[in-house]
Amino acid sequence: MALTMMDKQADTLQQIPWPQWLSQEFVRERDQPNGCVGSELLSESDRVRVWTIRLRPGERLGFHRHVLDYFWSALTSGRGRQHLQDGSTVEHSYAAGETRHETYAPGDFKVHDLENIGESDLLFATVEFLDSANAPLPIAHARRRAPP
Repeated sequence: MALTMMDKQADTLQQIPWPQWLSQEFVRERDQPNGCVGSELLSESDRVRVWTIRLRPGERLGFHRHVLDYFWSALTSGRGRQHLQDGSTVEHSYAAGETRHETYAPGDFKVHDLENIGESDLLFATVEFLDSANAPLPIAHARRRAPP
């Protein structure tokens, strides 16, 4: 059976006010949904988008919106902090090879960020399925990998 984030135990879960700059970034994402769910879009076909997330210690991937069914796999072990759309802040530990699957009904989505709070690079591969219940969001050209 495929595991989801609902199956993942958080290291910490807090309901604390966010700094103003973070709240403002969240509002900007709400007003202009960001479909860039990774650092770089490695490949795209008529069926999938393949992303990588690479975060050095202290680096952060800003707020982005998941609307498509997808899965992610941690390629390295590490720790991350996320600010979620319900206003909570959660921290997780990730093991290399750990994989989670997420699905979204029509109109459903998830907005969050990801910050590397560990001591080594955090690397994920994420695959989105374009034939999901929701239409894909547009992707900024700057996030696409340059052709070889």
